[in-house]
Amino acid sequence: MLRTPFTGRARNAPSAPDAAARPNPTLILGVILATYLMIILDATVVITALPSIADRLDFSPAALSWVQSAYALTFGGLLLLGARMGDILGRRRTFVAGIALFTFASFLGGLAQTQAWLLGARALQGVGAAIAAPSSLALLTTNFREGPERMRALAAYGAVAGGGGSVGLVLGGMLTDLVSWRWGLWINVPVGLALMWLAPRVLAETERRPGRFDLPGAAASTAGMTALVYGFVHAAEAGWGDPVTVASFALGVVLLATFVAVERRAVQPVTPLRLFATRQRAGAYLARMLLVGGMFSMFFFLSQYLQGVRGFSPLQAGLGFLPMTAVMFSTVRFVPRMSARWGDARLLVGGVSVALVGMAWLSRLDVGTPFFPDIVLPLVLLGLGMGSALAPLTGAALAGVEPGDAGAASGVVNAAQQLGVSLGLSVLVTVAAGAGGAGAGPAPGLQLDPAAQIDLAHAVSAALTGSVVLLALGLAVIVAAVGRFRRATTAPVLEVAR
Repeated sequence: MLRTPFTGRARNAPSAPDAAARPNPTLILGVILATYLMIILDATVVITALPSIADRLDFSPAALSWVQSAYALTFGGLLLLGARMGDILGRRRTFVAGIALFTFASFLGGLAQTQAWLLGARALQGVGAAIAAPSSLALLTTNFREGPERMRALAAYGAVAGGGGSVGLVLGGMLTDLVSWRWGLWINVPVGLALMWLAPRVLAETERRPGRFDLPGAAASTAGMTALVYGFVHAAEAGWGDPVTVASFALGVVLLATFVAVERRAVQPVTPLRLFATRQRAGAYLARMLLVGGMFSMFFFLSQYLQGVRGFSPLQAGLGFLPMTAVMFSTVRFVPRMSARWGDARLLVGGVSVALVGMAWLSRLDVGTPFFPDIVLPLVLLGLGMGSALAPLTGAALAGVEPGDAGAASGVVNAAQQLGVSLGLSVLVTVAAGAGGAGAGPAPGLQLDPAAQIDLAHAVSAALTGSVVLLALGLAVIVAAVGRFRRATTAPVLEVAR
């Protein structure tokens, strides 16, 4: 699952313009929602296309994980810096710049002829998303008056947040089936160009505020996490004792230590370390990384299993996840009622426990596992559990945050989610490699012989067992560190379900 922060009512922000003095509110909302949907889609649009990408560009199984991690690392690592850019330079200006960079990177990615070319374009997409995403919701709050009008706009924004990831799975599969995996990236180009033309004409600019860019902090954190992810992925191919593997981990530790030192001294740190001062919030951030790492890795590996072992087309693989997403979206609607009846802490523990049962069931798959019930029903449990748990987990991460830190706290929640995607996936790639299947042999292409299907099924089962461990660790952190809490009301965060 993937999140984008917003701060509720922006302090010192200009009020929404009068209806008579602004363009059609529907057009304003359409520009904002289309941009946000484009960003959310690209977190998952490549998932069902991965076997085709591996086949065309000759990716190894371990290297294939970078198609997703390159996007998630730059997106999550630079998200808070992107929010600061909007404050200092103006939200509309930053919004358009982010769309432009995202669109250009999508065009380049669709043209990719080599692995490095595609991964570089995906990383650049993440930079564009990190610049545009924080401004999208800030612009929504400044262009719609507080009250029923803004609540309707926020409800539409939440629907996009909830459904975008699932739409990406199906859309990516459909485009791969009918045209090419490249169109999963190229589809952003006409949409992005239209948004770049419309945004300056329909969106009001926000007031600039003085401030500083914490470039050293953002660079150190992003580079440090990238080094750690590279270490795990390289270990899957070359072993834990390989000099490059060891050097990558050492560099990652040094860079992350540097990040902490920089943030301690920064006048306006990109990540205020005081947000980690309470056990509850620190535990909520860690639990999110573990849970999202396990869940998103399941998408990555199960998609390859459905196509490589079960013979699903990319579109069929995308549709195969609908039992989970349909249940998740239905469950989210009842979370406030369940929370009022049982309390956030019970709902959180219960939801993660249900998801853990679903993941444990799913991890038992092999080459002969029937889609129903042994894949469908575990996916339903995962949707039920994560749909119940994510909102109270967000509440735990934001509870007790000072109003001045509300935006930063929301940003850390979302950055933790993106970094959890990258780290969880890189760790489980090494698990699959250790199983001697997909992580060690040829990449899962479009045609696999029976022996390769058995190897792939075994490797996917091992990786999903790793997802079970990540969810179990997340549950342990929740029980030990999060405990009882009051839901925060200062800085709501919209959930992004995948």
